[in-house]
Amino acid sequence: MIIIPAVDIKNGKCVRLLQGRQEDETVFSNDPAAMAQKWANAGAELIHVVDLDGAFEKRPQNLDAVKKILTTVNTPIQLGGGIRDERTAKTLLDLGVQRVIIGTEAIKNPEWVMQTAQRFPGQVVVGIDARDGWVAIEGWTQTTTIRAIDLARRFEGCGLAAINFTDIYRDGMQTGPNITATGRLAEAISIPVVASGGVSTIEDIKNLLPLESLGVTGVITGKALYSGTLDFQQALALVQSAQQVADKKIMGGPDSKRMA
Repeated sequence: MIIIPAVDIKNGKCVRLLQGRQEDETVFSNDPAAMAQKWANAGAELIHVVDLDGAFEKRPQNLDAVKKILTTVNTPIQLGGGIRDERTAKTLLDLGVQRVIIGTEAIKNPEWVMQTAQRFPGQVVVGIDARDGWVAIEGWTQTTTIRAIDLARRFEGCGLAAINFTDIYRDGMQTGPNITATGRLAEAISIPVVASGGVSTIEDIKNLLPLESLGVTGVITGKALYSGTLDFQQALALVQSAQQVADKKIMGGPDSKRMA
């Protein structure tokens, strides 16, 4: 499992929203690239970037900020927000974005998403954001009648890099991730799942670690890092230690329990 810092961009600034509401905005930096550099220097393996304006306007709006991030850091970037067609996806990948995150179109045009994932294997992520298990779209402004698990199952076998699963009620609230819903989703599919929403402290990371065996490969965290309730280096050390224990068990065979 990896810890993935979030850099959310609105009007060219690094911000966090509560439950996706535009009016509940906190600005953490006027320089998103500098924040991305901070997490890259701290050892991040992947940085989660969201063009919030793009999500609401249905097309990328902060390309200048994204380009600056790409020229500032060498750490792989995954980008979401307003990616609604293949031209946009290809443009972003050609710029150097490692993974593009597609949300609304996964509901509205799943066939296109599958085709795009097949064309760019390992570079397309489906973002599934849910309220009480129901998928929300259009920058979280609309809630559908489709269950998150049912939507995720549609994309089995098409080459997705991962599914980012966000519990909207917990996003930005620092109330702890939805362990139960995340575990159920990971257990129901073979696609790697990345948890998001609600991470507050190191205890939340500890609670997520057992889900790695179900296919939860990462956790996205933003507000907790920026407000200081979660220390990135401590979280990184925790997951690395857990990985070392797991590796010893694999290498150790029958005696691995004694080693652990």
